Amino acid sequence: MANRRNVYFYHHNDPKIVEMMKPVNDLASSYGFTIVKESKDANIIVSIGEDGTFLQGVRKTGFRDDCLYAGISASGTLNMYCDFSMSNQDKMIEAITNEQIEVRKYPTIKVSLDGQPSFHCLNEISIRSSIIKTFVLDVWIDGFHFETFRGDGMVISTPTGSTAYSKSMSGAVVDPILPCYQVSELASLNNNTYRTLGSPFILSGERKLSLRISDSSNSYPIIGMDNEALSIANVEKIDISLSDHVIKTVKLKDNSFWEKVKRTFL
Repeated sequence: MANRRNVYFYHHNDPKIVEMMKPVNDLASSYGFTIVKESKDANIIVSIGEDGTFLQGVRKTGFRDDCLYAGISASGTLNMYCDFSMSNQDKMIEAITNEQIEVRKYPTIKVSLDGQPSFHCLNEISIRSSIIKTFVLDVWIDGFHFETFRGDGMVISTPTGSTAYSKSMSGAVVDPILPCYQVSELASLNNNTYRTLGSPFILSGERKLSLRISDSSNSYPIIGMDNEALSIANVEKIDISLSDHVIKTVKLKDNSFWEKVKRTFL
């Protein structure tokens, strides 16, 4: 981090968070970092909050791949994206001064709706019905019609996103060094008339996934990207692939992905 000295802090305007920022600003300045007001001027972007704030920070600052991202937990509870805690500033100082910081690369997925310009997701994209009615999706893999899905919807997650929404649907926890993404079903309909795979499946990063909405009555699907929602009507086709765009995050040498998984779930 020696050549990265411009820091942008992303946080909500919560009075408690704002109050916490003064010692953080002082700490950064005392170690030679310059605090900038615009994310475009930064080469380090730090979120203050929890995982949701980190995801929003990455999205609001444009999924930049030319800077480092870091997460500081405001509650003191370390989680999947927050390697540091506001309640343990000594750990941050020790990491900086003793060069205990490493860089990890998190994969993202690229999504395009009806051929429009693509956007990225760090955790997942989800598509669900906005009405109380079975959602019908044709699932295509590399131009091959794999199945016709009927149910509540689908979630497509990155390896790091495999510990979030996907895991709640019995998806696998996927090592983020694997170039892949996971497809999970939401309450699929399986009987003598209709049939889907009925289990999550993992696609290589070289595969292209397309979801086509074949039921015109579901013209207002709910599309979630990470922890935000899109309000788009009459979507017919969603193209998804693993992006070559990665998010570089600051990590501690003693805080690997699997150490985080154990701390969070076991």
